[in-house]
Amino acid sequence: MSLNYKTADWKSEKHVPVIDCPDSVSGEFAVTVTVGKEIAHPNTVEHHIRWIRLYFTPEEGLPVEIACFDFSAHGEGGALTSSTGSATVTLEKSGTFTATSYCNLHGLWESSKAVTVG
Repeated sequence: MSLNYKTADWKSEKHVPVIDCPDSVSGEFAVTVTVGKEIAHPNTVEHHIRWIRLYFTPEEGLPVEIACFDFSAHGEGGALTSSTGSATVTLEKSGTFTATSYCNLHGLWESSKAVTVG
């Protein structure tokens, strides 16, 4: 089975997960993933981001799941969860972060960002 993740420029498409971290890293650093960074994504019972997953693939090796962010409150009872998650990471090798997200109306979305350890 192949999943058809959609991609686009996050500056013009509110569903694309945006990965924020330094391009070059050493030691411990933060990685933040946001859906709706430039254009706010709705957060209602009818239209919301359900989850974001963050993976890292070293230049030579298999992908590793770094973090899983689930968003459960979309206005029920007056509570909302924002579609942003952050993880603190230390890398031994350069590679690529990949973020995937799921919108309950518009499906699966994906983006990636290369990171150099130096």
